[in-house]
Amino acid sequence: MPGKDEIERGYEKLIAKLGEYEGKIEAMSDEILSREGALMARMGELTAPLVAKIGLNMLMRGKQDTKGEMYDTVFYKEKMIILGRTDPLPHRPDDPGKKVDDQFCVLSEDGKFYELMYSSDGIVVDSYRNPLSPADALKLYGHEVMVMLYRAMRDYLQGQKELLDALEKTIAFITQNQGKK
Repeated sequence: MPGKDEIERGYEKLIAKLGEYEGKIEAMSDEILSREGALMARMGELTAPLVAKIGLNMLMRGKQDTKGEMYDTVFYKEKMIILGRTDPLPHRPDDPGKKVDDQFCVLSEDGKFYELMYSSDGIVVDSYRNPLSPADALKLYGHEVMVMLYRAMRDYLQGQKELLDALEKTIAFITQNQGKK
Protein backbone atom coordinates (compact mmCIF):
# COMPACT_ATOMS: atom_id res chain seq x y z
CA MET A 1 0.00 0.00 0.00
CA PRO A 2 1.39 3.43 -0.96
CA GLY A 3 2.49 5.70 1.84
CA LYS A 4 0.92 9.02 2.73
CA ASP A 5 3.85 10.96 1.19
CA GLU A 6 3.47 9.10 -2.11
CA ILE A 7 -0.27 9.87 -2.26
CA GLU A 8 0.36 13.56 -1.51
CA ARG A 9 3.08 13.78 -4.21
CA GLY A 10 0.71 12.17 -6.73
CA TYR A 11 -2.08 14.53 -5.76
CA GLU A 12 0.23 17.56 -6.01
CA LYS A 13 1.25 16.43 -9.53
CA LEU A 14 -2.43 16.10 -10.44
CA ILE A 15 -3.15 19.65 -9.21
CA ALA A 16 -0.08 20.98 -11.08
CA LYS A 17 -1.22 19.26 -14.30
CA LEU A 18 -4.69 20.77 -13.91
CA GLY A 19 -3.11 24.22 -13.57
CA GLU A 20 -0.97 23.59 -16.66
CA TYR A 21 -4.01 22.49 -18.68
CA GLU A 22 -6.04 25.45 -17.46
CA GLY A 23 -3.33 27.83 -18.66
CA LYS A 24 -3.12 26.14 -22.07
CA ILE A 25 -6.93 26.08 -22.44
CA GLU A 26 -7.11 29.78 -21.58
CA ALA A 27 -4.35 30.65 -24.10
CA MET A 28 -6.00 28.60 -26.86
CA SER A 29 -9.42 30.07 -26.07
CA ASP A 30 -7.97 33.58 -26.34
CA GLU A 31 -6.37 32.67 -29.68
CA ILE A 32 -9.67 31.32 -31.01
CA LEU A 33 -11.52 34.44 -29.87
CA SER A 34 -8.95 36.63 -31.62
CA ARG A 35 -9.58 34.69 -34.83
CA GLU A 36 -13.32 34.08 -34.56
CA GLY A 37 -14.05 36.26 -37.60
CA ALA A 38 -11.69 34.11 -39.69
CA LEU A 39 -13.38 30.97 -38.35
CA MET A 40 -16.81 32.35 -39.24
CA ALA A 41 -15.59 33.29 -42.72
CA ARG A 42 -14.21 29.79 -43.28
CA MET A 43 -17.45 28.20 -42.06
CA GLY A 44 -19.37 30.39 -44.54
CA GLU A 45 -17.07 29.40 -47.41
CA LEU A 46 -17.37 25.70 -46.62
CA THR A 47 -21.16 25.89 -46.26
CA ALA A 48 -21.78 27.96 -49.41
CA PRO A 49 -22.11 25.01 -51.84
CA LEU A 50 -24.85 23.49 -49.67
CA VAL A 51 -26.90 26.66 -49.27
CA ALA A 52 -28.35 26.24 -52.77
CA LYS A 53 -29.75 22.85 -51.66
CA ILE A 54 -30.93 23.64 -48.14
CA GLY A 55 -31.45 27.40 -48.15
CA LEU A 56 -34.66 29.39 -48.47
CA ASN A 57 -35.88 31.73 -51.17
CA MET A 58 -35.99 35.04 -49.33
CA LEU A 59 -38.46 37.76 -50.23
CA MET A 60 -37.01 40.84 -51.88
CA ARG A 61 -40.32 42.64 -52.24
CA GLY A 62 -44.01 41.98 -52.62
CA LYS A 63 -47.47 43.24 -51.85
CA GLN A 64 -49.69 42.14 -49.00
CA ASP A 65 -53.47 41.84 -49.31
CA THR A 66 -55.94 42.54 -46.49
CA LYS A 67 -55.67 38.93 -45.28
CA GLY A 68 -51.88 39.14 -45.01
CA GLU A 69 -51.30 36.99 -48.10
CA MET A 70 -48.41 38.00 -50.38
CA TYR A 71 -48.72 38.59 -54.12
CA ASP A 72 -46.58 40.14 -56.88
CA THR A 73 -43.59 38.71 -55.03
CA VAL A 74 -39.96 38.97 -56.11
CA PHE A 75 -37.31 36.85 -54.42
CA TYR A 76 -33.54 37.14 -54.24
CA LYS A 77 -31.92 34.94 -56.88
CA GLU A 78 -29.69 33.16 -54.36
CA LYS A 79 -30.99 31.02 -51.56
CA MET A 80 -30.06 31.85 -47.97
CA ILE A 81 -29.88 30.27 -44.53
CA ILE A 82 -31.26 32.36 -41.67
CA LEU A 83 -28.74 32.38 -38.82
CA GLY A 84 -30.08 34.95 -36.42
CA ARG A 85 -32.52 37.71 -35.67
CA THR A 86 -32.02 40.89 -33.72
CA ASP A 87 -33.96 43.91 -32.57
CA PRO A 88 -34.44 45.96 -35.73
CA LEU A 89 -32.71 49.24 -36.37
CA PRO A 90 -35.04 52.24 -36.26
CA HIS A 91 -34.49 53.00 -39.98
CA ARG A 92 -32.92 51.35 -43.02
CA PRO A 93 -29.47 52.53 -44.15
CA ASP A 94 -30.60 52.74 -47.79
CA ASP A 95 -33.72 54.81 -46.99
CA PRO A 96 -33.96 56.60 -43.62
CA GLY A 97 -37.68 57.11 -44.28
CA LYS A 98 -38.35 53.37 -43.98
CA LYS A 99 -38.76 51.79 -40.56
CA VAL A 100 -37.19 48.34 -40.14
CA ASP A 101 -39.82 45.80 -39.05
CA ASP A 102 -37.64 42.67 -39.02
CA GLN A 103 -33.89 42.18 -39.24
CA PHE A 104 -32.07 38.89 -39.88
CA CYS A 105 -28.52 37.65 -40.35
CA VAL A 106 -28.27 35.27 -43.31
CA LEU A 107 -25.65 33.27 -45.18
CA SER A 108 -26.11 33.36 -48.94
CA GLU A 109 -25.09 30.67 -51.41
CA ASP A 110 -22.26 33.02 -52.47
CA GLY A 111 -20.71 32.29 -49.04
CA LYS A 112 -21.24 35.85 -47.80
CA PHE A 113 -23.10 37.10 -44.78
CA TYR A 114 -25.84 39.71 -45.03
CA GLU A 115 -28.41 41.46 -42.91
CA LEU A 116 -31.89 41.38 -44.38
CA MET A 117 -33.95 44.33 -43.20
CA TYR A 118 -37.66 44.16 -43.97
CA SER A 119 -39.99 47.15 -44.10
CA SER A 120 -43.71 47.41 -44.74
CA ASP A 121 -46.04 50.30 -45.35
CA GLY A 122 -49.10 48.10 -44.89
CA ILE A 123 -49.26 47.06 -48.54
CA VAL A 124 -45.72 46.90 -49.95
CA VAL A 125 -43.14 44.77 -48.15
CA ASP A 126 -39.59 45.23 -49.30
CA SER A 127 -36.12 44.48 -48.02
CA TYR A 128 -32.62 45.84 -47.97
CA ARG A 129 -29.72 43.40 -48.11
CA ASN A 130 -26.77 44.83 -46.21
CA PRO A 131 -23.43 43.01 -46.62
CA LEU A 132 -21.78 41.98 -43.35
CA SER A 133 -18.25 40.86 -42.66
CA PRO A 134 -18.12 37.61 -40.68
CA ALA A 135 -16.66 39.54 -37.72
CA ASP A 136 -19.51 42.07 -37.87
CA ALA A 137 -22.07 39.25 -38.05
CA LEU A 138 -20.63 37.89 -34.79
CA LYS A 139 -20.47 41.34 -33.22
CA LEU A 140 -24.05 42.28 -34.12
CA TYR A 141 -25.79 38.92 -33.74
CA GLY A 142 -23.56 37.15 -31.23
CA HIS A 143 -22.07 33.69 -31.28
CA GLU A 144 -25.54 32.24 -31.86
CA VAL A 145 -25.01 32.74 -35.63
CA MET A 146 -21.99 30.42 -35.49
CA VAL A 147 -23.93 27.88 -33.45
CA MET A 148 -26.91 28.08 -35.83
CA LEU A 149 -24.66 27.51 -38.84
CA TYR A 150 -23.12 24.48 -37.13
CA ARG A 151 -26.55 23.13 -36.17
CA ALA A 152 -27.87 23.60 -39.72
CA MET A 153 -25.00 21.51 -41.09
CA ARG A 154 -25.38 18.88 -38.35
CA ASP A 155 -29.13 18.61 -39.02
CA TYR A 156 -28.51 18.40 -42.77
CA LEU A 157 -25.97 15.60 -42.21
CA GLN A 158 -28.44 13.74 -39.99
CA GLY A 159 -31.14 14.08 -42.66
CA GLN A 160 -28.75 12.81 -45.33
CA LYS A 161 -27.80 9.83 -43.14
CA GLU A 162 -31.47 8.97 -42.56
CA LEU A 163 -32.16 9.25 -46.30
CA LEU A 164 -29.16 7.06 -47.12
CA ASP A 165 -30.26 4.46 -44.56
CA ALA A 166 -33.78 4.42 -46.05
CA LEU A 167 -32.43 4.07 -49.59
CA GLU A 168 -30.15 1.20 -48.54
CA LYS A 169 -33.09 -0.60 -46.91
CA THR A 170 -35.24 -0.05 -50.01
CA ILE A 171 -32.55 -1.40 -52.32
CA ALA A 172 -32.04 -4.41 -50.05
CA PHE A 173 -35.80 -5.06 -50.06
CA ILE A 174 -36.01 -4.75 -53.85
CA THR A 175 -33.03 -7.01 -54.52
CA GLN A 176 -34.29 -9.55 -51.98
CA ASN A 177 -37.67 -9.77 -53.77
CA GLN A 178 -36.06 -9.94 -57.23
CA GLY A 179 -34.20 -13.10 -56.27
CA LYS A 180 -37.51 -14.85 -55.40
CA LYS A 181 -39.02 -14.48 -58.89
